[in-house]
Amino acid sequence: MKLPILDPSTPKQDFPAIESALIEPDGLLAVGGCLDSQRLINAYQHGIFPWYNPGEPILWWSPNPRLVLFPEKLNVSRSLKKTIRKNTFKLTFNHAFPQVMQYCAAPRDKESGTWISEEMFVAYNQLHQQGIAHSFEAWFDDELVGGLYGIAIGQVFFGESMFHRKTDASKVAFCCLVQQLSKWGYQLIDCQVHTNHLTSLGAEEIDRADFSLLLQKYCSASPSDQAWLI
Repeated sequence: MKLPILDPSTPKQDFPAIESALIEPDGLLAVGGCLDSQRLINAYQHGIFPWYNPGEPILWWSPNPRLVLFPEKLNVSRSLKKTIRKNTFKLTFNHAFPQVMQYCAAPRDKESGTWISEEMFVAYNQLHQQGIAHSFEAWFDDELVGGLYGIAIGQVFFGESMFHRKTDASKVAFCCLVQQLSKWGYQLIDCQVHTNHLTSLGAEEIDRADFSLLLQKYCSASPSDQAWLI
């Protein structure tokens, strides 16, 4: 099957229907286009995200099933609760968005590359400046040791990537972010694809069609007026 090719000069161009995404590789929907803010926002609203290697054409994905976390189903283990109560880490949001992205882009263990290209770095920092992309940080002795970033639209937070440089730093940041999102009225957190780490924290897989219906409902709803205010 030949993938639809998106026009890089037309950020308003519609995406193909997510039902047309490939089964193998799971969720591959289209190729090309651009990372213009308007296109990215449109993508997330329809359950689509970019994921590709630097130097390659942009690939757009909508996998089935979809890994999500409903904030009220967050599962915090006894040991992690103990770590959180110790206040080992200072937690902030939107204090170091570029740095969080840079740390997320660093090669992981046994890996030599990254999928977060300079093109993506520029695009998501623009979304951050527009108040759409956000970071959540964990600090230890004034050093950034963990965090994550993602996209907030309506009452949905689309998680993109996370990192840690100290044991449990990313877990604490994630759990505290989920709890804060719940207080702000967020109803859904998109985790994209299955990982044992996220399922241990309460994430679950749902059918892509059900995910799409949830996006239609919650992307147009408004979170608390206090959301993301420092």
